[in-house]
Amino acid sequence: MNIAFVVFDGMTTLDFLGAFDALTRLKTMGFRDDVEWRICARTPTVQDGAGLILQAQYFDRPLSDFDLLLVPGGFATRHLEQDEAFLDWLRTAESVPRIASVCTGSLLLGAAGFLHGRTATTHPSAFGDLARYCARVSHDRIVEDGPITTARGVTSSIDLGLHLVGQIAGPEIRERIRLQMDYPIH
Repeated sequence: MNIAFVVFDGMTTLDFLGAFDALTRLKTMGFRDDVEWRICARTPTVQDGAGLILQAQYFDRPLSDFDLLLVPGGFATRHLEQDEAFLDWLRTAESVPRIASVCTGSLLLGAAGFLHGRTATTHPSAFGDLARYCARVSHDRIVEDGPITTARGVTSSIDLGLHLVGQIAGPEIRERIRLQMDYPIH
């Protein structure tokens, strides 16, 4: 299981870290030795919306070799929706079996064409923006439509991570990771 965590300048770090923490625990807690992950960006480093600098392990390379791709949100998504080079890079993930987003990361999936004809969700402030990319906007915290899973606002990243853990490793391991994270059930 090879996971790509997409990062970009201006992202909201909790959108990325909540799911990152839950998913990487599959390996760090000893449940799955085959889980690997990469921090993926178009540049070697990115700076989130609050100034935190992250270093990419995998940059400016196609995203097609992963089993799961996760795209966070943040205020920068409003600009990246129009950035054809960024969207073309995301489109290299079209063969990835599972694609997920948190918050306004769904706008990027939509702009790249992944949400056409699907039901999706995003941060409530962006429901109207999301409507132009998908068949139906849901207000649910997690929405799964085929190979695409979208999550609502910032803290739903943890819920998304646990949801994906359940898909990958089953409900018992999901519950053990949730308890280790001391995260309440939503």
